[in-house]
Amino acid sequence: MDSQGRHLYFALFNEIGIIAQLSRAAFEARLPPGITVPHFSVLNHLVRLGDGRTPLAIARAFQAPKTSMTHTLAGLEARGLIAMRPNPKDKRSKCVWLTEQGRRFRDEAIGRLEPDLAALARQLPPERLADLVPRLAEIRAILDAARDEPA
Repeated sequence: MDSQGRHLYFALFNEIGIIAQLSRAAFEARLPPGITVPHFSVLNHLVRLGDGRTPLAIARAFQAPKTSMTHTLAGLEARGLIAMRPNPKDKRSKCVWLTEQGRRFRDEAIGRLEPDLAALARQLPPERLADLVPRLAEIRAILDAARDEPA
């Protein structure tokens, strides 16, 4: 890759990183005390992909150490947002299940973003996002597939 291409792809990562930091800060400001974006992200992951996953599978999906994920899951369980149950396949490990309270919490958390989303929509109309979101999803899918490939 030439220098111009390298700078272009780095600029993409840089912009995504800044957007991630700014959106995370805005979202955390709207979450109840003691709930963080990682807590929400686990709930969102389980809603999107289905619950009944092991803590190890969730940790791998987030590329996080199992100990960190165990801590995050413990916080969610203590708040009644998830339930840990024996794995129906082997009974030795556990699986994570969303509670109804967890599903409601996730939806309410998204609702708390409404003022921020409305402010963004005033400056960036939905028709502009209609082209952008699928392209970002394509980039995410490429990066997601590459993380499991040997270096």
